[in-house]
Amino acid sequence: MPDAVPLRQRLLSIDALRGLVILFMLLDHVRETFLLHRQVSDPMNIDSTEPALFISRTLAHLCAPVFVLLTGLSAWLYGQKYQGRRDVSAFLFKRGLFLVVLEFTLVNFAWTFQLPPSVIYLQVIWAIGVSMLALAALVWLPRPLLFAVAIALIAGHNLLDGLHLAPGSMLQNGWAILHERSWIDVGDSLRLRITYPVLPWIGVIALGYGLGPWFANDVRPALRQRYLALAGVAALVGFVLLRALNGYGEKPWQAYDSDVQTLMSFFNVTKYPPSLLFLALTLGMGLLLLLAFERAGHKRWIGMLATFGAAPMFFYLLHLYVLKVLYVACVALFGLNQGSYFGVDGIGAVWLIALLLPIALYPPVRWFAGLKARRRDLAWLKYL
Repeated sequence: MPDAVPLRQRLLSIDALRGLVILFMLLDHVRETFLLHRQVSDPMNIDSTEPALFISRTLAHLCAPVFVLLTGLSAWLYGQKYQGRRDVSAFLFKRGLFLVVLEFTLVNFAWTFQLPPSVIYLQVIWAIGVSMLALAALVWLPRPLLFAVAIALIAGHNLLDGLHLAPGSMLQNGWAILHERSWIDVGDSLRLRITYPVLPWIGVIALGYGLGPWFANDVRPALRQRYLALAGVAALVGFVLLRALNGYGEKPWQAYDSDVQTLMSFFNVTKYPPSLLFLALTLGMGLLLLLAFERAGHKRWIGMLATFGAAPMFFYLLHLYVLKVLYVACVALFGLNQGSYFGVDGIGAVWLIALLLPIALYPPVRWFAGLKARRRDLAWLKYL
């Protein structure tokens, strides 16, 4: 039996998976920037969404669940490197606060270019930040209880879908943050848009932390890979079986005259907040991809993906501002060619932009990832 895979190789697979979903995120944000005149609903309208657009959006569904899961897993690995749960809890609390502040400031400005803002969109960085704050407390639970909390939140939150509180009340505002995508009026001139209710995401980050011991130094790679395969396949089988029943926590799928549309309907799941089926599908795929990346070893393409995954927050901020500057420049040069927006004509152009941008962004991301690796003495770098 071979020895345990060295820590660096295990971290490489994690960074590579994070890098892949970052590129899927880039594709989705290019769509949101240059195809905004053809917005998609959640879940998508199969009658008006062509397969290419559906596939592009569905690929992006992997981003948040995988990223949040890996955040929890990375927190466990952080504890193995330092002084255990005390250091993990402190780091999670500080970084969680940092991400929440970042969402309110630099991230929101990148989306709106508006100061002072009239709307603040609380999206994925907010959800990760709040989830980290919650995990700072949950890490003190025994692992079986932590798993129980994670599964209960992931599998059980759809039982709360029918709960609605009086609009505008403090209780309703709190419920919006936890589970109901909604607006919160802060004053006459400022509104908060809760895009990512946090309750199920807390379950996902807790699940990632609970999976951490699979990546311990004394766990044989064959055993870890068996765990990843079993968990990934179980999640996907659970998705297929539960989806076939057309019941719990999701808009029913339906048969169309076209087999392609029927298949699209079957995989058309709800992200805001993420349903159990959404998380079963995306986390199952994520675990199998993590398995594949670990088995792939040190291939060059793995290293390139890992470069993006090693500096995720730097890439996130960089690509948002690059996209915004590109959009403003296009409006200045070509005007609003799609009603109230500047946009490209189809999804092919979106894919082309999304393929070219990583080439342009790779050098600064590689530089920053190298800086993080070299300058361990600069504590603030680990927050990016």
